Amino acid sequence: MTILEHKPSTAGETDIFAHLESEVRSYSRTWPTVFEKASGSWLRSESGKDYLDFFAGAGALNYGHNNPILKSALVDYIMSDGITHGLDMNTVAKRELLKTFEEYVLAPRGLDYKVQFPGPTGTNSVEAALKLARKVTGRESIINFTNAFHGMTLGALSVTGNSMKRAGAGVPLVHATPMPFDNYFNGVTEDFQWFSRVLDDAGSGLNRPAAVIVETVQGEGGVNIARPEWLRALADLCKERDILLIVDDVQMGCGRTGPFFSFEVAGITPDIVTLSKSIGGYGLPLALTLFKRELDVWGPGEHNGTFRGNNPAFVTATAALKHYWADDKLQRETLRKGERIRQTFMNLSDMFDGVSTRGRGLVQGLVFETHENAQKVCALAFEEGLLAETSGPSDEVVKLLPPLTISDDELEFGLNILAEATAKVQA
Repeated sequence: MTILEHKPSTAGETDIFAHLESEVRSYSRTWPTVFEKASGSWLRSESGKDYLDFFAGAGALNYGHNNPILKSALVDYIMSDGITHGLDMNTVAKRELLKTFEEYVLAPRGLDYKVQFPGPTGTNSVEAALKLARKVTGRESIINFTNAFHGMTLGALSVTGNSMKRAGAGVPLVHATPMPFDNYFNGVTEDFQWFSRVLDDAGSGLNRPAAVIVETVQGEGGVNIARPEWLRALADLCKERDILLIVDDVQMGCGRTGPFFSFEVAGITPDIVTLSKSIGGYGLPLALTLFKRELDVWGPGEHNGTFRGNNPAFVTATAALKHYWADDKLQRETLRKGERIRQTFMNLSDMFDGVSTRGRGLVQGLVFETHENAQKVCALAFEEGLLAETSGPSDEVVKLLPPLTISDDELEFGLNILAEATAKVQA
């Protein structure tokens, strides 16, 4: 199942992590082993055990670990003494990325976005989007949604819903107002009834917002899916009331739901889009903030970051776009594989009470009414050589984010592990 080369087992020195690394670490607690190598959809621990990866760097590895096409481009660039750190200077690598992004992503979709390099992570992209929206409109308030996750810096955290993450801020998180995400009331309340009412009511106490920020699929929030009609209604509401629409595509962009952008299914054109994670292709840090041309009111240096010019990531991003987005093959394969996961999860939902499923493309969730069962399933799966994480406000969802390039055999191997783990936990 794996192409990794075997290596004699060695004893892992794990004490240094507990001794020196901060208590804030989390994934190392969930998966208590020391990883040494990775290739494609697999990781290997230093003891020689292989693990199939249904996590993919939290969505940063859509094209798998050490993808040979991207690795070749990266190695060639490094060996040619290409620029590594470039701030926002003009470089050959940046020029090639911008030209490729326009040719393979923007132009085919009729999008006339300017591209900003805000810093290397998703939260940097969100911070830039929020600042720009406030600068353009002259307003302060941002509307976000229940169960949203947009990042861990203060601005992004202010529009995040998770109470545990918000509590870590240590200061009041202001200038943001949450609204119910699609189906938050299980269809009992009409969509946007509250939102539109308070916007139009002079006595509501809600200041007219600068922007609305939304994920089309809430990954960290529990694989909550916004219906295309809900997204269209949101876009219409924003347009009618002169509010900017920001789509956070940090985790769900770059093909995770099928199309390159997750909002394409709704036929909308957001004012601002945030990208990170897999936009770098290889797992190298890179983030972009895209916005309509008329919104480019920044002054030179008004928003910047030391590592916004990560040229090796420009190189791997360019290679990924040229290889995987010249046609719709990856999109079609992603939707097909996503349907295979959905079928397995539907079967499990039929077999066991208190289990349900939801998802789109290759982000799929298995939802447990008994919340702790999701963590039990992931723990059993890890013992059998599979990495999968939980999500949702109570960690009640087993969330799958396998590489988009995963093979059918690998997918079946992992789904069998999850099915057996679910059967044991639900027995």
